[in-house]
Amino acid sequence: MKTYKELYTAVETQISSLSFTGNPQNLYDPIGYMLSLGGKRLRPVLCLMANDMFGGEAQHAMPAALAVEVFHNFTLVHDDIMDNAPIRRGKPTVHEKWNQTIAILSGDLMMIKAIDLLVSTQKTDVGKLIQIFNKAAAEVCEGQQLDMNFENLNEVQVQQYLDMITLKTAVLLGASLKLGATIAGATDDDAEKLYLFGKHIGVAFQIQDDLLDAFGEGDKVGKKIGGDIAANKKTLLWIEALRLADASDKDALNSCIGMTNEKEKINKVIDLYKKLGVLEVCEQLKKKQLQLAFAYLDAISVGSEKKQVLKNSAIELMERMS
Repeated sequence: MKTYKELYTAVETQISSLSFTGNPQNLYDPIGYMLSLGGKRLRPVLCLMANDMFGGEAQHAMPAALAVEVFHNFTLVHDDIMDNAPIRRGKPTVHEKWNQTIAILSGDLMMIKAIDLLVSTQKTDVGKLIQIFNKAAAEVCEGQQLDMNFENLNEVQVQQYLDMITLKTAVLLGASLKLGATIAGATDDDAEKLYLFGKHIGVAFQIQDDLLDAFGEGDKVGKKIGGDIAANKKTLLWIEALRLADASDKDALNSCIGMTNEKEKINKVIDLYKKLGVLEVCEQLKKKQLQLAFAYLDAISVGSEKKQVLKNSAIELMERMS
């Protein structure tokens, strides 16, 4: 099987060759701009890895791989608008560089272009691919809305949060793998097991991301520590802290929400997280998701050496995040 690095390079080459032109050009320019900002290209690489696992040829799965990457970037364009975010990967967001109207319309066009790429897939049942893709796309929208709904709730339950990140983040990882496997001719059973592997890996990745916001090292993580705390985001750490806290600690946590001194606020919340043992609880939840993921991977009917490449890649990505 090809390595993550080899497939990443192949994806980057293909993305750089994509051309988005039309009239008016300022509707199309943000698409190329957004894709040029880079990233881990996790979703398209997983699509190609799954295809490779079942003996498929990369050129047959590449349109689907590009489709999920264009779709993912579409969601980022719209997420940045909803979050009023000025920066994405160190560069101005689309709505900042152009304006909100262009960002909305260009994002819509990215979704259309993603479908165009998907239906160009050869030697497979395109209708089946569209079903997999559209199901994940709808669920991503559901997850984003749930995340926004949480902003208006005083408390969120752990399972509610896990359900939200499954929809918002994890299902697209699972769908990327399922698309690649399906294009390669995998059985429905194996393709579904690979989807479930990706879904649980995605949840584990998001838990790890939550943990790093409070307990990572800024220079290694590549972002400011405590950003979620400063923004009053209801991450898994916050939810578990409220669940574990007695009345006094719960009052202390809630009092942090309105604090204006950002550094003091972040330090106070992290101190409470340490006191309540939140890191250990969340690490256990992450470990459970990884165990579930690898159990589904182990049950797939291909050689163990092929599965090990995917497993090692997931572990390496997890370690790289930390």
